[in-house]
Amino acid sequence: MTSDRDPIQILIDEFRRLPGIGSKSAQRLVFYLLKEADEASNQLAEAILGLKAGLQLCSQCNNVTDKNPCRLCQDPNRDPKTICVVEEPFNVLSIEKSGGYRGRYHVLHGVISPINGVGPEDLKLKNLLERLADETVEEIIVATNPTAEGEATALYLSRLIKPLGLKVSRIASGIPVGSDIEYADSVTLSTALAGRRSL
Repeated sequence: MTSDRDPIQILIDEFRRLPGIGSKSAQRLVFYLLKEADEASNQLAEAILGLKAGLQLCSQCNNVTDKNPCRLCQDPNRDPKTICVVEEPFNVLSIEKSGGYRGRYHVLHGVISPINGVGPEDLKLKNLLERLADETVEEIIVATNPTAEGEATALYLSRLIKPLGLKVSRIASGIPVGSDIEYADSVTLSTALAGRRSL
């Protein structure tokens, strides 16, 4: 049984389901692939098919990886005394791009959100607590987003980890470097003032 739908429109609709891709971008992508050699389309299709088949979660940090443990957990040049806790695997990529952090990571795969039915038991916390039993860890950096859910998760982690005698810190938030104070909204300004540090 063949579909009556146009294959071009089917692919446009599939691209539109991706975050950040609107109708125009989806059309451009489809017509770009039509112009390209078959090899380019085949490589893209193979990469998409192999994406989930070849990946797993790291047993130590829960990051998405093709090796277990992941490359970051295996890297002997990373500081084992510091663990940066993030919400999602793509947060690891963002922090790594900054080049300013050389410790290890832990990915929660979500945040506490009672309104969405997500509690602490739904997060990847068990292996974090196991890692904290290791005497080498000294500091946990909580790098959840500055949203209500991210703040609730940060507070929960702080209350969970501080009794273990470890330092718990929160990433700073506020006015971005290179911007003007006059353009900052009131919430950003108040967060920046509350998170001030001595010079």
